Amino acid sequence: MKFLPTSLLILALATATTFAFDPSPLQDFCVAINDPKVFVNGKFCKDQKQVTADDFLFKGFRYPGNTANPLGSKVTLAFVDQFPGLNTLGISMARIDFAPGGLNPPHTHPRGTEVLVVTEGTLLVGFVTSNQLNNTLFTKVLYKGDVFVFPIGLIHFQLNIGKTPALAFAALSSQNPGVITIANAVFGSKPPISADVLTKAFQVDKKVVDYLQAQFWYDNN
Repeated sequence: MKFLPTSLLILALATATTFAFDPSPLQDFCVAINDPKVFVNGKFCKDQKQVTADDFLFKGFRYPGNTANPLGSKVTLAFVDQFPGLNTLGISMARIDFAPGGLNPPHTHPRGTEVLVVTEGTLLVGFVTSNQLNNTLFTKVLYKGDVFVFPIGLIHFQLNIGKTPALAFAALSSQNPGVITIANAVFGSKPPISADVLTKAFQVDKKVVDYLQAQFWYDNN
């Protein structure tokens, strides 16, 4: 499988950095370490004298993600939890593999804008605006080399409409942009949201809500 020049990926990263949402760092770097005893808004810093080049390397994009699942897609995250070198740098990435017909379902990133570049295949993508703008859908078909931006916090999706596998890379303007998959959150929450709430919100019969809440909501991240 042939991929596009890395210059396009660098462009996507640079664009996301321009709109970085996280606070600016106060030192050269702050490689994250986990301390289960203390909770902070972010991560603690590794001793800078113990930092090595390996702390700034992520190898998780080398191989395709397993798309043999109900959604036909796999998202490989390179957020601060997977890539500690991103801590305080206000950026992260994701690799998204699609089988033919594969879907990255409607979801939001509450803390980050996403820039997506397609490196293989054809994707139908879109996002929906807030209630203030009448929940308007903006959608496009993307081809190899196309770049699309999803504004922070808005519901968006990607669907492989081609007959071959597709591949895209995303850059996000936060080290930890978060992911909320809409169907999983609404119908797969633990404990479940009251059926009275969902039947009135979606204007459907309780049997429909019971059916949806009984499903296994697959997480492709």
